[in-house]
Amino acid sequence: MSENEAGTLKVDPHLPNPARIYNYFLGGKDNFAADRAAAEQVLAMAPEVRAAVRENREFLVRAVRYLVGEAGIKQFVDIGAGIPAERPVHEVAQGVDPAARVAYVDNDTVVLVHARALLDRGRGTAVVDGDLRRPEDILDSPDLRRVIDLGEPVAVILIAVLHFVPDGDDPTGIVRRLMDRLPSGSHLVISHISDGGMPDDPRIVRTRELYQGALIFRPRERIESFFAGLERVGPGLVGVASWGGDGADETSWWLGGIARKP
Repeated sequence: MSENEAGTLKVDPHLPNPARIYNYFLGGKDNFAADRAAAEQVLAMAPEVRAAVRENREFLVRAVRYLVGEAGIKQFVDIGAGIPAERPVHEVAQGVDPAARVAYVDNDTVVLVHARALLDRGRGTAVVDGDLRRPEDILDSPDLRRVIDLGEPVAVILIAVLHFVPDGDDPTGIVRRLMDRLPSGSHLVISHISDGGMPDDPRIVRTRELYQGALIFRPRERIESFFAGLERVGPGLVGVASWGGDGADETSWWLGGIARKP
């Protein structure tokens, strides 16, 4: 992004941004010095974070391949999609079934600009300006409806986004409202940072400070509650490296799971 574009969008390059920090962890270049500085402070405390973020991305890729290849899902709504990364959802899905369609949803101006510039709208994709806290607006968006048929099963992807929704905004209710609008056979994919049973760990405290309190480390039981009323698929809620992968860490601070609406 050019300095002129950043100015027009009123982006403050001096304030760290979660999407750009995540982009830096993934090895991307769509970030500013403030984002890199914040990310390096996290890495100084917990060097394994970079590997964990990449494992999270691999979990997403495996989840999409499973949903298309084994569950027969052809429609995806990726909420809190972030800055487009290598192997985006539509490329992975369409690599299995060329008819797959994806709506990418975010409310971050920087993310939306990058997404609209990089994604090929002619290939069954749409970019939607939407806030997870208003799920009805997302599902009723004309941009989303252009590629997604809510009368057919849909996979809702909430990768690394619910841990930015405070309890006061009722994240469990938000997930329920999303899934209530979708037909039987729809799926939910979640990854979420856990407190690992150590909510007072100094690394957690410091990381939350760096994210200005916006990053919420929840216990496993709380993350499990997001799947209430749905049928767990595969191993359930496990470390992201464990779900369909070669890893065996079920106590990872980054947990992932997939569930099906009966």
